[in-house]
Amino acid sequence: MSEKKEKPDEQAEAPQAGQPENQPSEEEQPAAEEKISEKSFEELESEAIDAAREEVARMRDAMLRMQAETENTRKRLTRELERSRRMALEQVMKDLLQVRDSMERGLETDRDNATVQALLEGQELTLKMLNKVMQDHHLEVIDPAGEPFDPELHEAMTVLPSAEHEENTVMEVIQKGFRLHDRLIRPARVVVTRKP
Repeated sequence: MSEKKEKPDEQAEAPQAGQPENQPSEEEQPAAEEKISEKSFEELESEAIDAAREEVARMRDAMLRMQAETENTRKRLTRELERSRRMALEQVMKDLLQVRDSMERGLETDRDNATVQALLEGQELTLKMLNKVMQDHHLEVIDPAGEPFDPELHEAMTVLPSAEHEENTVMEVIQKGFRLHDRLIRPARVVVTRKP
């Protein structure tokens, strides 16, 4: 009988099946979980803050690099645009030098022996050269005599009645206009008709 009594006591002292020996009791368990969760939360919060700081530093560095690249690109484009403008202007000036040379030669002629006909021929030749330079550089002459009045290309200096022309027609061109690559440089100054 004494053996039977000892066995139940042993069972009471032995850990229950499936329960680890060092596991806290039910009363100790919530306090332990609270410590673990508090520690984990603080660690997680610290890790999240560190990760956010690293990300902000990385983004700031990328932004500064991007700003520097944008500024360098802007400066390079400005230099290239200025260089292109100078080269285009240089070509126009080279072409205009031929016109100037022609005018200079015309002025160097012997005025005592020069005829009006020779002077007119020299002027015509110079004008022809100038027109070629303008055409080569896409400068178009606007000479709208007899055409309908276009306020985008023409500037009406006066309006006169005319029985010969339809209303709102360019009757006379006072000063020719010019257009460069479809961009108006100077409107043609014209006299426009109206009904008598």
